[in-house]
Amino acid sequence: MKRLFAAKAISDYGSLAVLLLLCTYYSFATISEQHPVTVSAGVQVADRILADHPRANVVIAVRDNRSDREFSDAIVRTIEAGGGAVVAVAAGDINEAPRVTKQTLRSAARGAERIHAIATHHVGTRWGPLKQDSLTALATDHPSLQNVRVYSPASYRWPSFLTWRNLTNIVQQNADIAIIAIGMTIVIITAGIDLSVGSLLAFSGVLTAISIQRMGGQDLGAFWILVGCLGGVAACAAVGAISGVMVTVARIPAFVVTLGMMMIIRGLSLKSAVSYQSAITGGTSATPEAIKIEATSFYWLGNESTLGVPNPILLMLALYVIAHVVMNHTTFGRYIYAVGGNPEAARLSGVPVTRVLILVYALCGAMAGLAGTLDSSRYEGGRPNAGELYELQAIAAVVVGGASLSGGEGKVFGTLIGALIIAVIGNGLHIAGVSGYDEMVVFGGLILAAVMLDQIKKRLT
Repeated sequence: MKRLFAAKAISDYGSLAVLLLLCTYYSFATISEQHPVTVSAGVQVADRILADHPRANVVIAVRDNRSDREFSDAIVRTIEAGGGAVVAVAAGDINEAPRVTKQTLRSAARGAERIHAIATHHVGTRWGPLKQDSLTALATDHPSLQNVRVYSPASYRWPSFLTWRNLTNIVQQNADIAIIAIGMTIVIITAGIDLSVGSLLAFSGVLTAISIQRMGGQDLGAFWILVGCLGGVAACAAVGAISGVMVTVARIPAFVVTLGMMMIIRGLSLKSAVSYQSAITGGTSATPEAIKIEATSFYWLGNESTLGVPNPILLMLALYVIAHVVMNHTTFGRYIYAVGGNPEAARLSGVPVTRVLILVYALCGAMAGLAGTLDSSRYEGGRPNAGELYELQAIAAVVVGGASLSGGEGKVFGTLIGALIIAVIGNGLHIAGVSGYDEMVVFGGLILAAVMLDQIKKRLT
């Protein structure tokens, strides 16, 4: 009884405990000085300026990126609502920002009687033109800058790992792998494997990009963009179904079938990209490059947010909820577990084993295709080299999440926890400056450790 309880505890809560321990460790390991560049930080800076100068003339100095623009807009709104005035906003890219700031200060100083404050962030305070000696030198030529003060948000100590931006980035950047892992979960529960998912991701992205560009590109409406996306997903589902037929009807091992499909589909992705680029340029192209998608509304899925949450995260969570319902509350879900536990017993019980397996591989292909659409939206084009080694990370997420490679065991939400573990470890290694090669070593070790844990669990039962 004790062994059974221990095995169940490991199966149900082991991966969650690992995730919590990892988050706790990285939280303590990344405590550092934080310099916010947010809407609330902008309001804070503006309130301090207005407290010192109720009708202040203000110059804002920021970088030309999304977070800095939101920070700057918050300052503008708060200053103007409080009775002050924003004289000018200096915004340049990361390399040009100091020069743009200096030029803007000079121009603003010539057009205003007095500039009371310069609003910026911590990075801006380190630019040469905003240092005190530079401001003093500018003030000799421009009296309106006399006694001007630089304001920036107050800093505080907090774990870099636990910032909202970092947490959303962790999940958003790994949403495609987590979506692929849904399909991989149902395949592994049937005691199968699918090594072609990384190639299918690239294939879907390339097909989607070519379809959208040929249907109208920049002028394409939302309906036709959806048609292009569904075409890529459907093609990947068809490839998955072909793999399922070869596994069930031809009785070829899933490892061999999907390994061959991985190479075939990767080759088709590269060839399609090269052929399309050659047709566009009118020459011959030997190097496959990303196919740019000009329809700007297509970027909404991979780069925008809804209610403050990035769309890839919302899509990922919705798919996990649907998959959980299917696996735990439908006949099809029970069929999948039955086939994975004992396919012969399932067949004798009336389960259509062949149809179930074909549909399982088709669904796995569809999930990879959907992840490819998400990837092409995020990177604003179809990348024929995308998804390399994604199959290994998806497998790692599934086995770390508690699924058994022997089949018959596994939970969708366990896979979600496993995917988050993979993402957190990758983020931690990145923060620590670990190279991508060493990350591969770590992920390989994770797979071995998860399989060993699975064997220990079986012995306990």
